[in-house]
Amino acid sequence: MHGLANFRQVHQAYAKWVYICRMARYDHIGKNYNETRSCDPVLLQNLIDLLQVKENHQCIDIGCGTGNYTCALANQGGSWIGVDPSEVMLSKASAKCNTVHWLQGTAEDFGNDVPLFDRALCTLTIHHWPDLKAGFANISKHLHPEGKLVIFTSTPHQMKQYWLNAYFPKMMRVSMKQMPELERVKEALDVAGLIVEQAVPYDIHPELEDLFLYSGKFAPEMYFDPSIRRGISSFSHLADQREVEHGLRQLRADIENGSFLEIARKFRHHGGDYLYLICHKKT
Repeated sequence: MHGLANFRQVHQAYAKWVYICRMARYDHIGKNYNETRSCDPVLLQNLIDLLQVKENHQCIDIGCGTGNYTCALANQGGSWIGVDPSEVMLSKASAKCNTVHWLQGTAEDFGNDVPLFDRALCTLTIHHWPDLKAGFANISKHLHPEGKLVIFTSTPHQMKQYWLNAYFPKMMRVSMKQMPELERVKEALDVAGLIVEQAVPYDIHPELEDLFLYSGKFAPEMYFDPSIRRGISSFSHLADQREVEHGLRQLRADIENGSFLEIARKFRHHGGDYLYLICHKKT
């Protein structure tokens, strides 16, 4: 019995340490985040269509960052709460709009004062959670029985198909290790009493304005810009900078000699670059 109690204490301490490290990471990224992470019109419309928010709905955006999508969605209707662990991110979010209630917190703990919500959104954030099961359990506890959770993420299987692997293999291996497998996500949702009703693949489009990891799929020159790399956690915090420098030199050479197109062609695939998961409570 004492062994179990000690294990729980160690697990809680580790989870807290991970949370502090990740919050510090995004406090750092948040300083220049808005330079490269705009609200993309296509992604926004996808979220509007999938969430189907009504005017009387209570909604929450977990891992809202600087609030680009939260503010845009709030303008479409519903009452919105934005949750993020980073104080720097939230300060930038609150400067954009005062119609959203901003809270510092995590998926595992965003406070007890949050009402039941009809819609929950998690955009490119679940790979940063220290405890998927605890995060989904907390969301499920606050989600209305008829509510909906929409997750936008990627999977390690999808990431193996990014041409970035040809130039930054170590960074991509670390990034894929951090990204939870789809089955692991489904298992954590199941434990929380949630089920994936639909999985919708998303492919990068050439005019993408939100410059996350694979946004340069059709514009490899994008990665030469250090401000863009600073807004991508894989480059700014997971990568060996010597590998990044070497990979960028090789990428530039391949673009100039024309071999990049053949390398990128070898990574063409079906099944989407990212994935929307539309989830409901079990009945």
